[in-house]
Amino acid sequence: MSRGAGRPPQTVVCGINAVASLLRRSPERVVAVYLQADLGRKRLGRIAPELDRAPVDVRRVGVEQLTELARTANHQGVVAQVEPAPVVGEAEARALVERALVEATERPLILVLDGIEDPRNFGACLRSADAAGVNLVVTARSRNVGITAAVSKVASGAAETQPVAQVGNLVRFLEYLHDVGVWIVGADGTAPESLYEADLTGPVAIVLGAEGRGLRRLTRERCDALVSLPMHGTVDSLNISVAAGICLYETVRQRRSGGLDR
Repeated sequence: MSRGAGRPPQTVVCGINAVASLLRRSPERVVAVYLQADLGRKRLGRIAPELDRAPVDVRRVGVEQLTELARTANHQGVVAQVEPAPVVGEAEARALVERALVEATERPLILVLDGIEDPRNFGACLRSADAAGVNLVVTARSRNVGITAAVSKVASGAAETQPVAQVGNLVRFLEYLHDVGVWIVGADGTAPESLYEADLTGPVAIVLGAEGRGLRRLTRERCDALVSLPMHGTVDSLNISVAAGICLYETVRQRRSGGLDR
């Protein structure tokens, strides 16, 4: 497995839910869990089952040490020191997609980012992807920011739990997704079809372009459908992380409600 360029050797995850999720999904990556010395019984009860199951070093420390470790006071009394999540290559990404097509209880949902360079936007996309239940986030190895400390901070734990792949040729990977039955939907401000008119209930990959530039031509040509987000105000585009959240949750809404609202 390859790691993103500039990735720190270890990072921290803050908050009860984020640490509990990490202990459930990847306990082998947790180096230590730091708990506030006077953490209340109610808060402790929310993470105690995961701490009991995972063979992890648990340390009680003062709130000042927690804040220093987390670099924020918004840690809920729980901070985990973790090994960074591996960023997988193309072969592993294909295996994840095929496993999801066969084993997933819901149809696979994939987020493809075509050239995102702002670490804050990438972190926010990962956070939305994790919240929406995305199976895999795919980026181009040469045209996307890696998972850096800045990305991890904005992602609020999602960078440590959300599967991410870096592929050498994004267009080739889109062709692969099409061949295995994943419907590829690109977001494009000039598309005549609205996001809310597209059927997103099957296996789907949502493709978003770089900040300011949008989808590259070859990426756009590999999409099975292009959709736009209705813009009713004075601005003509949305931040990529905002657009990602809207597209992902429209997919979730359609799947929960049984399809399009006609």
